[in-house]
Amino acid sequence: MQLSDSNKSYLLNLARYAIESQLSFTSMPKPRYEEEIYKFKAGVFVTLTIKGELRGCIGTIEARDTIENSVIFNAVNAAFYDPRFEKLSREELKQIKIEISILSEPTNLIYITPEDLLKKLNGQGIILAYNKNKALFLPQVWEDLPKKEDFLSHLCLKAGISKDSWKTKKLTIKQFTVDSFEEE
Repeated sequence: MQLSDSNKSYLLNLARYAIESQLSFTSMPKPRYEEEIYKFKAGVFVTLTIKGELRGCIGTIEARDTIENSVIFNAVNAAFYDPRFEKLSREELKQIKIEISILSEPTNLIYITPEDLLKKLNGQGIILAYNKNKALFLPQVWEDLPKKEDFLSHLCLKAGISKDSWKTKKLTIKQFTVDSFEEE
C-alpha cells in the first residue's frame, strides 16, 4: 500500500478534525472513501506530542477496520482516553502535533536464544507477548531506545512482566513496519 502526500495530508486533517469535533461536541467526520486506498484495512496508531513530548498514543494492531475509520477512532482515543494522560484540553489542541502510523501485517520472529533474538532485531516495530501480557513499540521508539537490550527491557515492562523476561522466558515476538507521517 502506497499513500500519496495528498492521502497523508487528508488523514492528518481527518485526525485533527475528529479531535476538534470531540472538543466542540459537534458531529464526528464521516469517512469519504473517495479513493480506494481509504477502504484498505490496516493496523493504525495515532500519536500526539506537544513540544516533542508524548501526549497520547492509541492504536490497533490488527487490521479490523478501514484506514479512515481507524484514524478517526484512534485520534479521539489518543486525545481523550489514553490512560497515561488527562483528557486533551482545548488549549492543548493548538499545541499538539499529530503523527499517524499505518502498520504492515506483523510477522513472527523465530529465535532460539536471547542472543539470537538480539541478532534478529532490525529496527522494526515489535509486538511482545507472554501469556496474556502484551505490548507494542512502534519502530519510532528505536530513536529513544537505540540499544536492543534497553528496547526489549522497556517493552517487557510495558507488557507488565519483569524487564529481564526477554532473557529468561520464551516470548512470542512479532515484527512489523510502518508508513509513518506527521504534521509539519
